Amino acid sequence: MPLSFPPVRRWAIPVLAWLLALGCASAMAATPGSSSRPVLRCGWLDNPTPGNVWLTDRQGQWLIGEQGGYQARGDWPDFPASRWVRTNGWYGYGCACLSVLDDAAGHRILRILGGRSRPLAACLGDSRLPRRDPKADRQGS
Repeated sequence: MPLSFPPVRRWAIPVLAWLLALGCASAMAATPGSSSRPVLRCGWLDNPTPGNVWLTDRQGQWLIGEQGGYQARGDWPDFPASRWVRTNGWYGYGCACLSVLDDAAGHRILRILGGRSRPLAACLGDSRLPRRDPKADRQGS
């Protein structure tokens, strides 16, 4: 005996499709406390060792990546030698502005949308950023 199903009403398929789309959108939504719009964060970008990267701006320290663990999506900008202080081989720090999506509650960068390196003087001249001494910090100094 063949199975029979009740007839599908004309409105049922669009409603089910809408509910499915709503569920998918909710599942893909950003984490609680995260920015849904890009935020521009400017400050010291530190990369002291492989995989460890963070940005320190006027609002504190923002995790970008930690070795063997969390890594934000996206690429941080390239730094010419004049804008990068080498403290450990090729690793070190520089001044940068990043356009990001962040998790404000966890102080994590979720995604880097773009960015640019800045002259060291830009961060050195900002009294709201931690003090740095690039001459003393340079490898071999």
